[in-house]
Amino acid sequence: MAAPVLPRIRVPHPHVRCDIQVLAGSPHVAGSRVPVRRLWAWHRGGASVETLLKRYPNLGPARVLDALAFAYDNQELIEADIAREQALFEKKGGPTVGARPLSQLNLPFDDDGDE
Repeated sequence: MAAPVLPRIRVPHPHVRCDIQVLAGSPHVAGSRVPVRRLWAWHRGGASVETLLKRYPNLGPARVLDALAFAYDNQELIEADIAREQALFEKKGGPTVGARPLSQLNLPFDDDGDE
């Protein structure tokens, strides 16, 4: 089953990519497989930029801040991506988005096509 198509990017950012071959087109931080929706969910939940940098030290401040700016500029897209993830969690019988700890479910847009 293909993941639902996401809304178009309204404001592009240099450190965020959308590639149908990576995370089924979910916006992610360039050079990584970290979805912007994950940084956005942590940030909206109260995590500081410093906490995000500790959690994802390989990203660096420019990419983390740009990913958050992308989320602010493209909220419709990010909310649709979160909703898509939530629907897949529900379909697979997993936790709700933001539940802690998240179990490791194999979602269609998180694999490399080896399912």
